[in-house]
Amino acid sequence: MTYLLALDQGTSSTRGIVFDRMGRIVSLSQREFTQHYPQPGWVEHDPMEIWHTQRDTLREALHRAGISARNVSAIGITNQRETTVVWDRRTGEPIHRAIVWQDRRAEPTCAELRQQGLEATILQRTGLRVDAYFSATKLKWILDHVPGARARAQAGELLFGTIDSWLIWQLTGGRHHLTDVSNAARTMLMDVHRNAWDTELLDRLDIPARMMPGIQPSSADFGLTSTEILGHTVPIRGVAGDQQSALFGQACFHPGMAKNTYGTGCFMLMHTGDQFRVSENGLVTTSTAQTDARPTFALEGSVFVGGAVVQWLRDGLRAFTRSSDIEEMARSVPDSGGVMFVPAFTGLGAPWWDPQARGTITGLTRGTTMAHIARAALESIAYQSAALLQAMSRDAQAAGTTALPALRVDGGACVNDLLMQFQADLLGIPILRPTMVETTALGAAFLAGLHAGIYADLDELESLWRIERQFDPAMPRDQAAECLARWDHAIRQASVR
Repeated sequence: MTYLLALDQGTSSTRGIVFDRMGRIVSLSQREFTQHYPQPGWVEHDPMEIWHTQRDTLREALHRAGISARNVSAIGITNQRETTVVWDRRTGEPIHRAIVWQDRRAEPTCAELRQQGLEATILQRTGLRVDAYFSATKLKWILDHVPGARARAQAGELLFGTIDSWLIWQLTGGRHHLTDVSNAARTMLMDVHRNAWDTELLDRLDIPARMMPGIQPSSADFGLTSTEILGHTVPIRGVAGDQQSALFGQACFHPGMAKNTYGTGCFMLMHTGDQFRVSENGLVTTSTAQTDARPTFALEGSVFVGGAVVQWLRDGLRAFTRSSDIEEMARSVPDSGGVMFVPAFTGLGAPWWDPQARGTITGLTRGTTMAHIARAALESIAYQSAALLQAMSRDAQAAGTTALPALRVDGGACVNDLLMQFQADLLGIPILRPTMVETTALGAAFLAGLHAGIYADLDELESLWRIERQFDPAMPRDQAAECLARWDHAIRQASVR
């Protein structure tokens, strides 16, 4: 048997998954880790806790599969993107907690960049809007606020990395400081046309170039694991940011194909091939997972709070015990009773890009129950995703691309049938849920297997994609339009602009 081992390092949990050659899960291990909120709008992780949970889940996944590292052909890594780590090159110790993608503390630096007139330059070179979401300004914040950090960085003592680079460094015993194009494209520091760090942007933010990892295609040689990690060396052959990895795992290899991942946030990507297009509708252009040196792109829209709204109801309001309980609670009422929930806990992402927006629940009456709020919370995930697809469709139409025929879905929340049906109703197109919904981890495994020679080409990978259920629109289009109009009104109420 041929096995591939995927590291799936997410925002709220870490997983190790063993796949067989057909893309089926053999075993899975998962562990949640601590979320730190030192101030309103700040979100941090402990990099060492991330590493330890990842190491432990890899070992446990192998144990549950009844195999050893000798049976693994290659490792693939996929990870939460934009989350920023700075560590000591010699000791491997982080100098600060990781600043998570959701964190908004760097917004003042973004405002300065806008005032300096750099928005157009950054958009054209990186495909990204100037926003605290991306890694560049988080890295600058660490260098500005940790005593002595910038001088140490200039002396070559410190390294920067997104979570993939941090894990590669740990897995290889500090022998490799690398990233892939899909993660580098999320830093706001890479020229996506050349797949290289942009020296002018590094200089503008006073970030020493010697801190930066080497950039490689997503399917490439990222080194060997240290023997002490898994008892035997294993080649790391695939790396991709979680959303580009999901696009790859969904076999969206051709222009016009799109997927939406329902995780802590929601992320919709549409493949645009080798054409770099700047969105006119609030989206960003990002590099896809690439199998060679040729740049390929996707339009992307990001919802900051997707499944995290369910976690908030569970942990913050204690509305239910398990996240899976929300569907039964939401089904206990026929609709949300007029309640609209905008979960802008850390501002609003695409297509609004409003960092000052805050969460609101409107339409409350004496008859409102927790079930109505739970249903409104689920529906908020679909509403935000619908706004992304509307923006994507307008961009595609302007570029002469035909309308999107269907949307492939994955991620933890896509198993919720109520949510998926409501999503199809809002969008007016079929929702396709594959038999393997763990497509983020699967994409990393496919990338690793491709470089390891397990798979011949993309056609072979495409043949492995299978549909489990199709959700067809059932709501009349005029009713869907009314729902979307109410959502637009709720969004305006959440904004402080």
